[in-house]
Amino acid sequence: MRLLFVCMGNICRSPTAEGVMRAVLLEAGLETRVEVDSAGTGAWHVGDPADPRARAAAARRGIELHSIARQVTPGDLDSFDLVLAADAQNQRELLKLAGGDPRRRAKVRRLREFDRGSLRSGELDVPDPYYGDGDGFERVLDVVDAACRGLLAEIRVRTEL
Repeated sequence: MRLLFVCMGNICRSPTAEGVMRAVLLEAGLETRVEVDSAGTGAWHVGDPADPRARAAAARRGIELHSIARQVTPGDLDSFDLVLAADAQNQRELLKLAGGDPRRRAKVRRLREFDRGSLRSGELDVPDPYYGDGDGFERVLDVVDAACRGLLAEIRVRTEL
């Protein structure tokens, strides 16, 4: 199983999701069975590490963010099993990239769709902490952790892991 987490610039939300999912998989003993990566719909930060505030917030929880920003490509929609958008805007951009190909389009989901609490509340966007204070990065970690745990449950059902 190959997962790609996507936000706008690939320095806040998607590298956080990548790092959290790696930690969740490690905890479950599945770190060698599921591949994770992250990318951005825009190219503003290509080559940059994750935002220092995101790295610091994650480190306080024992999670390391090692990703280097890159832009999502059409090939990613072929090579990944799920492409998980941080919010509705990123989902729209990914669906544009997928074009009319139903197989590619079916892979594009919002990350918080996998969190039952988010589904009940209708709050499916991972909030963008970039222009806010440090608390926003903590909130992102909370919502991403819940979604990644739900995603792991879905992966177990789909793949019998």
